[in-house]
Amino acid sequence: MAKKKNSVQSLIGFERFTRFGVKTDKAEIAFFSVEPTNISVLSAANIDTKIRYLMTLLSTVPDLEIIALDSCECFDSNKIYVKERLEIEENESVRKLLQADHSFLDEIQSEMSSARQFIFAIRFRREKDEQIFNVINRVDKAITEHGFAARRMTKPEIKRMLALYFGTSISGDEISDIEGEEYMEVSENV
Repeated sequence: MAKKKNSVQSLIGFERFTRFGVKTDKAEIAFFSVEPTNISVLSAANIDTKIRYLMTLLSTVPDLEIIALDSCECFDSNKIYVKERLEIEENESVRKLLQADHSFLDEIQSEMSSARQFIFAIRFRREKDEQIFNVINRVDKAITEHGFAARRMTKPEIKRMLALYFGTSISGDEISDIEGEEYMEVSENV
């Protein structure tokens, strides 16, 4: 009996990227990036309207899922480490540097705390490509009709989202399709 390959991909059920999004072991998922609305500048009536639009959208497309995530990595573990170091460090010069690092991390985190990314996702269990395409178009139209600015995410955008979610990229830098590919030398005489 062949030993099953253990990998992060198989652990999370990820199989591959598709024309429409991501294929997992349970479903194919298409993602729509939603342009956030700054509700702090809206009146109470406008906020109520936005909520009503969202409720109507979710009743129109009941399988639509909402994902809210930070658009960059959190620095909590770094701050905890620096704080622990501060407690045991005896050298005053090093303590000043650690305090500056802690203040810098606080500042960055507060600047990024409002950097949220909102995503609509729709899962497909057994549909064929043509059916998926038609549903995606209907969902896209419904999102727009209900007052949300959204667009289907591209492969690089999905890769960035996954990298941030799984903590493999602080800034969401472009991730290659094959890990380590940039370090490989290809010989033309093969």
